[in-house]
Amino acid sequence: MPKKKPKFKKILDYSVTIAWFLILLFCLTTKTPALAQQPTLELPDFYFNDTPLLSPFQLAKDSAFVILDGRKLFAVGSFNDKKNYVSASRRAAEISKRIEEAAESEINPKLEVRKNNGLLIIYLNDNYLFTVTNEEITNSETPGRKAIELTNKIEESIVQAQQERTQEYKIRQYSIAFLILVTTIAINRFLLLLKHYSAKQALFLTIPFFKNKFLAQKKKANFILKIKLNAAKIITGLVGIYLITDFFPITRQLRYEIVRRFWTALNSPLFSLGNNKYSIVSILILIGLFWGLLYLIGTLTSILRSSILHRTGMSRGSQEVIFIITKYFLLAIGTIILLQIWGLNLSSLTILGSALGVGIGFGFQDIAKNFASGLVLLFERSVQVGDFIEVNNYKGTVEKVGARSIVLTTLDRVSIIVPNSNLLADEVVNWTYKNSISRLHIPVGVAYGSDTEIVKTVLIKAAEEHFKVLSTPTPQVFFDGFGDSSLNFELLVWISEPSHQAFIKSDLYFKVEKLLNKHNIEIPFPQRDIAIRNSNLSFALPEDIETALLQWLKKDKNQ
Repeated sequence: MPKKKPKFKKILDYSVTIAWFLILLFCLTTKTPALAQQPTLELPDFYFNDTPLLSPFQLAKDSAFVILDGRKLFAVGSFNDKKNYVSASRRAAEISKRIEEAAESEINPKLEVRKNNGLLIIYLNDNYLFTVTNEEITNSETPGRKAIELTNKIEESIVQAQQERTQEYKIRQYSIAFLILVTTIAINRFLLLLKHYSAKQALFLTIPFFKNKFLAQKKKANFILKIKLNAAKIITGLVGIYLITDFFPITRQLRYEIVRRFWTALNSPLFSLGNNKYSIVSILILIGLFWGLLYLIGTLTSILRSSILHRTGMSRGSQEVIFIITKYFLLAIGTIILLQIWGLNLSSLTILGSALGVGIGFGFQDIAKNFASGLVLLFERSVQVGDFIEVNNYKGTVEKVGARSIVLTTLDRVSIIVPNSNLLADEVVNWTYKNSISRLHIPVGVAYGSDTEIVKTVLIKAAEEHFKVLSTPTPQVFFDGFGDSSLNFELLVWISEPSHQAFIKSDLYFKVEKLLNKHNIEIPFPQRDIAIRNSNLSFALPEDIETALLQWLKKDKNQ
């Protein structure tokens, strides 16, 4: 019976399952989602039956952000007046340059909107800044209202940038940045000390005043704790760097450029399959979706096994067969659908699949053989979960039947991993195949001269008094023959729990020995008589021992 999960764990599983369903539904129904932050990224669209469904990193129109000191102000689109075409990225770069020049000067910004030939043009300090087009208008705004909104946004940004370039602002921000730097270093040192000390000890050792006055004994941190602490150190360092670089225009601009170039590198195509190009981000998206698929299938199959199959009253073996077949069926169907949604045309994998098949045939023969053997075992059901079997001199209960191997738990509670191919190639003794009732053979020897009828009665009585020995079929005793030093009998009993045969045998031997002693019947041991035929047998002793022995005999004779 599978172990019950805690209530919190069940709630978490259900929540993740529902979230994954919502994401999948979102992918299947949304064509222009508001997930894009960088409209110039070139990631593959997601396809289903060659129809694009989701393009989360690409806007429908060409647009780019105007940047000032690493801050995004607003997005602009491309400009086309039927004479020349200016891309969105070029327009954004030119507008950003003019706004930055105004921020570098000490002149208060003066922005106004002028109308020329039906177009609204924004001027900065009486110099042309840019023309407001339909590409910048969103949410059903009027051009005039949008132009006023943009002028207010630009003016506020320039005034803020000019203030950030003053000496007073820099001194104040230097002080705050220094405090953040010291705090970040202290937190990282505290996390480093947590690997070897308790939280209280690490806190005292972090403070310089108590460092030399506080003695603590180091402890060895486990691997999981080290990973958690290192991750916390990285996160703390990144947060500190982000906060410090956000104080100054030059560092903010540098941070923005680094992040932009890094993001662009991640989205650069690495390879192409068919007409689609794939980047690192698209591969990470596929890995994330595949992990979600595995989690979803695991949750659904766990619910199937614990809440549905368990209540049907089927045997463990039947439950495991349905569980495994359902799991791999959902995995195969889900993988196909996931690859189609991701945008991968499966027909383009035909050649790759052929090459992979050849590689599997030569390089993964054992894996393929074990996998095929696992399918045979699942459908043939000669070995099922819960069976008590004997294979390769190991006796145990089958706890799991997997695609490649089975897990056999022996009577010593040791788990043995047995490849599936061994179960088909070698002889396997299945004590519970179709019927768990089996017979035990218990040999017993008694001394010559014992009353055989009493021995038979004692053995039958010992078997009948054991509560795990079946009364039907009845126990039997056979006179097995005359041994070298004993009369050999064999007690045959029937049991319904083969996995307890070692305990049942031990209990019967204890009982038989007690009853035989009660009736004064001996259990013999091997005896040998040695006859020396040559009476003149001589042997040589060492000279010193022979001299001492003769002197002792002579002395004894004189006395």
